[in-house]
Amino acid sequence: MTTDPGTPETRTRTPRLGRGAAAVAGVLAAATVLGIGHLVSVLIAPASSPFFALGAAMVDHTPHEVKDAAIRRFGAHDKHALFVSMAAVMLLGAVASGLLERRRPLGSALFVVLGVVTAGAALQRPTATVWFVVPTVVGVLAGIVALRLLLTGTPALRSPGTEPSRRRFLVTAMSVGAVVVVSATAARALSARWYDVVADRARFRLPRTDSPMAAIAPEVTPQVEGLTSFVTANDRFYRVDTALRLPALPSAEWRLRIHGMVDRPLILDVDELARRPAVERLVTLTCVSNEVGGDLVGTARWLGYPLAELLGEAGIRPDADMLLSRSVDGFTAGTPLSAVTDGRDALLAVGMNGAALPIEHGYPARLIVPGLYGYVSATKWVVDLEVTRFDRATAYWTERGWADRAPIKTASRIDVPAAFATVAAGVVVVAGVAWAQRRGIAAVQVRVDDEPWQAADLAAEYSTDTWRQWTWRWRATPGTHTLRVRAVDRAGAAQTEQRAAPFPSGSTGWHNRVVTVR
Repeated sequence: MTTDPGTPETRTRTPRLGRGAAAVAGVLAAATVLGIGHLVSVLIAPASSPFFALGAAMVDHTPHEVKDAAIRRFGAHDKHALFVSMAAVMLLGAVASGLLERRRPLGSALFVVLGVVTAGAALQRPTATVWFVVPTVVGVLAGIVALRLLLTGTPALRSPGTEPSRRRFLVTAMSVGAVVVVSATAARALSARWYDVVADRARFRLPRTDSPMAAIAPEVTPQVEGLTSFVTANDRFYRVDTALRLPALPSAEWRLRIHGMVDRPLILDVDELARRPAVERLVTLTCVSNEVGGDLVGTARWLGYPLAELLGEAGIRPDADMLLSRSVDGFTAGTPLSAVTDGRDALLAVGMNGAALPIEHGYPARLIVPGLYGYVSATKWVVDLEVTRFDRATAYWTERGWADRAPIKTASRIDVPAAFATVAAGVVVVAGVAWAQRRGIAAVQVRVDDEPWQAADLAAEYSTDTWRQWTWRWRATPGTHTLRVRAVDRAGAAQTEQRAAPFPSGSTGWHNRVVTVR
């Protein structure tokens, strides 16, 4: 006796959803990967989250031309732009996985391939252990299960001889969506409970100091509308770093290890630091990625402990010439040791403008070294100081081609009038800032079109470690004019006209503004 296989009309057809439903299934499955993976990462380490591991790998391998372009276009929002770009790419990949899975399990295979790449990226994080692959593995497995359920369903929910019903798909999609929402919410709640650095910062008590900063005299800050404030507020201070997720390091867990070419290695905690004398200093910081006329520069009151004294306790060996600092997230910076020990106010800072360091600016501790671009001197969330040599060690950005010693170049900027402003003919106040940290500003000159340079009025100098404000009264005549500015440092060196990009040691050139006079 044989079994009639039936006609094509009576055979059970292979379930197959429409392209739109398949695309939605791919997106929900990808969201499952990220949601479950992020939840598991809370138990391992925040940096092991698939999304952040992949994003950090992208930052590490981004060419400096692309990095500079992103900072130039988005400024402090460069990471938001990266997140949006990653989300767009992931969305396209998710849609593709759903469409591929309609006919064959190629979407699941795509998840596996991307999972291997992401797990590899997680293992490349500086603080990674073998456990860093677990969030990605668990997330990918959950995503594949979700994808298969969405596209094929279960026999109990599917009638013989029919394709998966819209009702069944909707029920499954809502269930998967609920899993994603619950996992993301749980990850956020657990992370906030276990890594609540916001509350820890609110409880942090700044050390008292017997060495406060000198008062800022009125002559230092001319009152001109639109001129950059002499002291930059915390919420307006530029932020450029490699951290996609802000490190959450409670002060009670913070330790600073000082080791390497020293006689007496040290490990300090917050309480041990508090027994040492603290100082407060006003210092201007500058990012090497700052373009001519850019705003990646700011001045703040920094409260902390002299680095030279801390290193002196450890006993620096005579042949050392580099201080390799390391962040809790693995970022490194190589600072010339001479810049820490030559008498300048190099600090292990714990306070900024009268408050504990903001989390995005390095809480609970960071480095401040006047006169050097931040990528070689201003490590945030610092936990390790290794005294070493430039011929033995390299740091994060120097490994990517940036200069290993990076003194800040003389620069100046026009703040007022604004770019492409329209002003009335007559006396117009032109104003801005200039900086040449450790050398100081001796003069600022302004030129209108191709006319001779004119000397601007300098505000009083606070110190050679801060920028200097300037003003110039221009007798403006009708027409469109180009204003240019240049500074001269106290060594007598004039700011060069030659335009150069930030890579590899900082930008150069004269800033200009086009203004219409009526």
